[in-house]
Amino acid sequence: MRKVYFFATCLGTATMQEVVLSAIKLLRREGVEVIFKKNQTCCAQPSFNSGYFKESKEVALYNIQQFREDYPIVVPSGSCAGMMSHDYLELFKGDSNFGLVKQFSERVIELSQYLDEVLNVDYQDKGENVKVTWHSNCHALRIQQSVEASKNLLKRLKNVELVPLEFEEECCGFGGTFSVKEPEISNAMAMQKIKDIEATGAKYVVSGDGGCLLNIQGTMSKLGIDTKGIHLYEFLLKRLEGVSL
Repeated sequence: MRKVYFFATCLGTATMQEVVLSAIKLLRREGVEVIFKKNQTCCAQPSFNSGYFKESKEVALYNIQQFREDYPIVVPSGSCAGMMSHDYLELFKGDSNFGLVKQFSERVIELSQYLDEVLNVDYQDKGENVKVTWHSNCHALRIQQSVEASKNLLKRLKNVELVPLEFEEECCGFGGTFSVKEPEISNAMAMQKIKDIEATGAKYVVSGDGGCLLNIQGTMSKLGIDTKGIHLYEFLLKRLEGVSL
């Protein structure tokens, strides 16, 4: 039996527990044993992006101690996976711990990549016909490069029509601390993203990033827009189980 560590992410444990549970269930459906370390914490991306490199190193080394066994570390977020598999290497460049960090980072994989590229899952869609669109978050697109795998999972669902956004690769305006430091610019970017989403006529906008969904869904709710935001892994599980969205 395959064994993996599961890294839940901060947003997953704080505000999106249903996404975490869905992600774990998707792995268990494929016969994968999931190891969940209860003392896991942040990936260190917020502190890293804010320039607190010393503190970020401490968090990274703590994570390395948490996930010691030689199992893949599956992460349901392109942002966090990108931080752990790529940005850790930049953070520790020239550091005496670089070799240890490299061994750790090489085991990190985003969940869609694990399901698509490693397990090559076979999905039977039990849901009704629905039109969705997809938002690519910046880190998943440019750092972790997991977007193609995420879309491949959606394309396995025979009753789901995936309508592309005209400006799919444009940032939604969240950007972690950016949305707090530059709220006016962030809101303007979110409005442009939502305009693009509405133009597709899709019932749902799907994304693999919790931060983007909080930003997009929150803005759409304030505007009274009917289109709903849903996380990729929650969407996939509901389709496979035939549960109404």
